[in-house]
Amino acid sequence: MIPRIYIPADSGALALGAEKVARAIEQELKERGVEAKIVRNGSRGAYFLEPMVEVATANGRVAYGPVKPSDVKSLFDCGFLKGGHHKRWLGAPDKIPFLAKQTRLTFARCGINDPLSLDAYKSLGGLKGLQNAVAMAPADVVKQVTESGLRGRGGAGFPTGIKWKTVLDTTSERKYIVCNADEGDSATFADRMIMEGDPFVLIEGMTIAGIATGATKGFVYIRSEYPHAIATMNKAVAIARKAGVLGLNVLGSPNAFDMEIRAGAGAYVCGEETSLLNSLEGKRGVVRAKPPLPAIQGLFGKPTVINNVISLASVPIIMDKGAAFYKDFGMGRSRGTIPIQIAGNVRNGGLFETAFGLTLGEIVDDIGGGTASGRPVKAVQVGGPLGAYFPRALFDTPFDYEEFAKRDGLIGHAGITVFDDTADMLKQARFAMEFCAIESCGKCTPCRIGSTRGVEVLDKVAAGIEADKNLALVTDLCNTMKFGSLCALGGFTPYPVMSSITHFPEDFKPAPARVAAE
Repeated sequence: MIPRIYIPADSGALALGAEKVARAIEQELKERGVEAKIVRNGSRGAYFLEPMVEVATANGRVAYGPVKPSDVKSLFDCGFLKGGHHKRWLGAPDKIPFLAKQTRLTFARCGINDPLSLDAYKSLGGLKGLQNAVAMAPADVVKQVTESGLRGRGGAGFPTGIKWKTVLDTTSERKYIVCNADEGDSATFADRMIMEGDPFVLIEGMTIAGIATGATKGFVYIRSEYPHAIATMNKAVAIARKAGVLGLNVLGSPNAFDMEIRAGAGAYVCGEETSLLNSLEGKRGVVRAKPPLPAIQGLFGKPTVINNVISLASVPIIMDKGAAFYKDFGMGRSRGTIPIQIAGNVRNGGLFETAFGLTLGEIVDDIGGGTASGRPVKAVQVGGPLGAYFPRALFDTPFDYEEFAKRDGLIGHAGITVFDDTADMLKQARFAMEFCAIESCGKCTPCRIGSTRGVEVLDKVAAGIEADKNLALVTDLCNTMKFGSLCALGGFTPYPVMSSITHFPEDFKPAPARVAAE
């Protein structure tokens, strides 16, 4: 049997040196005259162990990592093609604690096989959900998704089934499915991992959405900063079309659905669904007023389902295993699993898919392993650059939409950024305002002007100019932005600002007092 070596071609792994490792292994095989097949898979998401190389042996797969090009010769000397021990030896991948503790439903195949092999996808349970969907009435597909409790994983947490039912019930000669893959939040990479590591699950989910709502055309809007994801998705769509997964007769059924990939131009605000629609139509990416809702008048004025990558990629497992199976995971109104992305100053950075309900402390301390610097954790930002900063006093908060909302926080796209005790929360609050000012589409005054004034006022606080008065002004500005902005960019910017002021008041004292406190 020809040995199989798995080396990730995922962007995160490439950034950590996977391509150099792949070339070194190819060269070593050539020099030693050894025949082996190299498979470029996605990443399993344990980025602190990347580049992670796996070898298929008679006793199962064995992982090594993080592998450097300088390790390659000694790996071969130690017999790594047969799972031999080496300083980089990790054992069976699914026994690595970070991976073993996960509940992988949406990411079940990610990092295991060639992402562009449809046969490999089918061998691991792919297309079963779509096969079930084509045999059902559209309303029954919508009902199953609704009963599963699936909510939008892009941040809003809106029930997916309700959105689908609105489009199904709206009469139109043309309907669309739009996948929001404009993953712009800091510390988020789940969408990219799926598109690069298991693209067919997204295609399957979008096709099911089309069948369920009567839509025959889909678009995946991917941020321009993801060239590898764009390339992989384009190849996967072509493969799916050739295999009859997409086209006039999906899997031989009377259902028609096709899709195409579109690249954004690098605007954060295009992650907001109506700005995204404008961009797709070739217009400037600015927010639309609602109503009308996109589900009734969306892309080109037609009924449109707009879902995030993870929302759509979660649909195949629901259609395969059933609503009750999926709903059995989670807590409260947060059902199923959530891919938590752990980043920042943290020892074990990566993607951790689990059922809703773990506490923030368990995620940061037990799974993340605390800070990479070894210093105490000061703050954790959950939900990207517009998420609230939580201090250790709130680490008992369960990972659940409603529980976070109760504490003036939001889960967002489930990105977590860890900061140690050297972080200056006044600077972090200023960054949030500055970020909003730069990324604002400019359509509404609270966001456009409020964020600019916010930067100016926080600079006065930092300079010790009437600190109390200016902090009161910042609070008033945040209130105006939260309730007066057209979209979540201006509406959510107050979360990081106000949480910093509330939980870390010592960082907002005038400079002399701050020095004395230190």
